[in-house]
Amino acid sequence: MVILLPLLIPLLAGVFFWSRPLFSGTWRRSPGWFVWSALLLLAATGVTYLVGSLAGASLDPEEACHRAGETYDALYRSANFEEYTRWYPLHDKCNAGYDLVPAWVNPTLAVLPALAVLCLAYAVRLAVTRRRTEKKGTS
Repeated sequence: MVILLPLLIPLLAGVFFWSRPLFSGTWRRSPGWFVWSALLLLAATGVTYLVGSLAGASLDPEEACHRAGETYDALYRSANFEEYTRWYPLHDKCNAGYDLVPAWVNPTLAVLPALAVLCLAYAVRLAVTRRRTEKKGTS
C-alpha cells in the first residue's frame, strides 16, 4: 500500500477538479470533461493493474500462499507457468482453487479502458459538433 500512496494523491486531485463541472452541470457539453474522465479512468486502470500484479507480492510464491492461508501446489504452478507470465488476465494461483489476485481485478481491467475509449469518442463528437455550430454561426 505504501507504493500506491504517491499514485493516489494525483488521482484524488484529478477527481476533485473532475467533479467541479459534474456538480455545476456543465459536463454534458464539455469535451474537456470527457477527456479528463478518460485520463482518470486510465489512471485508475494503472492503479488496478498494480494492485493485481502486486497481489501476494513476494519473491517466494509459496510464502505468499501460506500467508494467505492456502496450500501451495508446486506441480500445479509448474504445469500452468504461462498463466503467471501473461499481462492479462492476471493470475497468481497457489493451487487450482485459489488465486492471490482479487476477483475484481481482471473485470475492472477490461471495463475501465473501454469506458476511457467511450469517453474519448464522445469528447471528439462534442468537439466536432461545437466546431460545426460555430462555423454555421459565422457564415
